[in-house]
Amino acid sequence: MPSATAEPACTDAKRAELSAVLQSQLFLRSPSLAHLLSYLCEKAITGESDQVKEYSIAVDVFARPQSFDQDNDSIVRVQANRLRKRLAEYYSTEGSAHRIQITIPVGQYVPIFEEHFISAGSEMPTGAGAENPARQANDEQGTRHPHTANPWILPVAFAGVVILAALALQHWRSRPEPPRPASYPPAPQVIAETATGLPVGQELRILPGVDRSYVDRAGKLWSTDNYFSGGIPVRSPVRHIWRTLDPAIYRSSRQGDFTYEIPLKPGVYELHLMFAETVYGPEEAGGGGEGSRIMNIAANGKPVLSNFDVIADSGGARTADVRVFTDIAPGNDGFLHLSFSSAAGGRAMISGIEILPGVRGRMRPVRIVARDVPYYSNDSHWWSPDIYFKGGQLGSSEAAAVGTDDPELYETERWGHFSYAIPVTPGRYTLILHFVERIFHADHGADSAQGGFERRVFNVFCNGRTIVHNLNILEEAGENRPLLRKITGLEPNPQGKLLLEFEPVSHYATVSAIEVLPQ
Repeated sequence: MPSATAEPACTDAKRAELSAVLQSQLFLRSPSLAHLLSYLCEKAITGESDQVKEYSIAVDVFARPQSFDQDNDSIVRVQANRLRKRLAEYYSTEGSAHRIQITIPVGQYVPIFEEHFISAGSEMPTGAGAENPARQANDEQGTRHPHTANPWILPVAFAGVVILAALALQHWRSRPEPPRPASYPPAPQVIAETATGLPVGQELRILPGVDRSYVDRAGKLWSTDNYFSGGIPVRSPVRHIWRTLDPAIYRSSRQGDFTYEIPLKPGVYELHLMFAETVYGPEEAGGGGEGSRIMNIAANGKPVLSNFDVIADSGGARTADVRVFTDIAPGNDGFLHLSFSSAAGGRAMISGIEILPGVRGRMRPVRIVARDVPYYSNDSHWWSPDIYFKGGQLGSSEAAAVGTDDPELYETERWGHFSYAIPVTPGRYTLILHFVERIFHADHGADSAQGGFERRVFNVFCNGRTIVHNLNILEEAGENRPLLRKITGLEPNPQGKLLLEFEPVSHYATVSAIEVLPQ
């Protein structure tokens, strides 16, 4: 395996590697990513890394106007994530033997040129003689000693193939004719999660009250407001929204008494309704708090939320609140009918509508990785960028975790004193928490202000119940080695959440990834 050296590559070598990457088929087929890579690398090579900002990339590379707002337009984050994956693909294939390799660390835009040593046994030869040794040996056996082959093998093999083909044809002709399908449309197929990902099908995302589309941190496209009748669009000046990396989704809404009639193909869907109270609350323009806005919501005439209070449900104003519903299907007319009506106080409202292909009788799995971009793990599962959190900070490390087939999953963490409010449907769930210890070391821990040594110890609670007590990752797994904690039988609180609280005992709490799986 190649190993990185501490010595940086020279300027000429960096430019030569950049040229090689840009001329590869992977990047020739994607001129936009090639342009982005060229821009970032030139800035790094010429010592202008301090100028590499999300705003400058948007304006210089993607021709966004001077009024570019990164909260409303995530093109740079989305394309940077695509570029990281394209570089990883390149260096796992045709660029695997390159001494210099270009990487863009998660959470950054400045590329790194790493010089790698290739061991003599692993360096691949080039030229006409660079063939697979095993294949070369077989070829030599076949070409140097043709007289040793039995001349009757080919005719006999050919005759055997003909006989087998004839038998297969006879069997096919004699099989009974299958019954003809019914003339009415078949029932919608329920597609459960497989080893390669979530259910596949029609996805729809709507931003009520918005007149332009939006790409979120996960690279998902949200369409402009559509399919509505009644209500008024409302835009809030509030900048920060808790429990989301995408506050732009929650700054707008449709309010009043209104309906959405959304056309859907036959099937089973999972519905996500998104809210954030930006008008009422002790520090908001509308004053008040709980009880200031109460509403009723129905899907195809069936109540899904009654006397719903966003502030009471989310635990405060300016807080993203998501409610999830399974077994959603279009009506006989092919539409999903959503109705929103004011019950008391302020007007009914909605900030986001997300409709995903679902699994009958249970919720789709939730996978969250503590970073600002999505991730595909080695088992082909899709992990959402950090979401539903409050408090703490994101951190990253360039040191690869050991003892795992997927070290990239553990490159980042949320650390501090923080919580996650993960929306789920009624039922029982298995929670898997992924940890890794990068700060504290097996020999000495970390120096404290008193001159001694500290260890990281923390607790994790779910809906007020202790599920992880006095966890010391270093003692249980060692330094830089992943540790998984699996808790089964968890049920949501009355607000439809698994409220996970990470409470420090000594130093800070940490988590790298979270899985919530329906039982």
